[in-house]
Amino acid sequence: MKIGEITNNVFPEIALKKIAENNECPKFENVLTDFIGNVNNDQLTSSKMTQQFVAGDNVEIHEVMIAGEKAQTSLQLLMEIRNKTVDMYKELTRMPV
Repeated sequence: MKIGEITNNVFPEIALKKIAENNECPKFENVLTDFIGNVNNDQLTSSKMTQQFVAGDNVEIHEVMIAGEKAQTSLQLLMEIRNKTVDMYKELTRMPV
């Protein structure tokens, strides 16, 4: 099993190359949507690997544990981003105009 860099989950290499070529900043909406998709994929992969392990397929326990921890960590990061975004919105709505 190949272990990738941490940045692969947040900003995929393809997106970074596209940004470098176009000199454009990605829209927050697109970054957030892509990240939510990645979190969902991590959850599905973890579930699939767990089912394969229980069924007796050729899946090692450490691979199942790594997939589960990756899914849990990415979900926790997404929840923290959501919480900070809600806090930011609340703070902005309190500001006088």
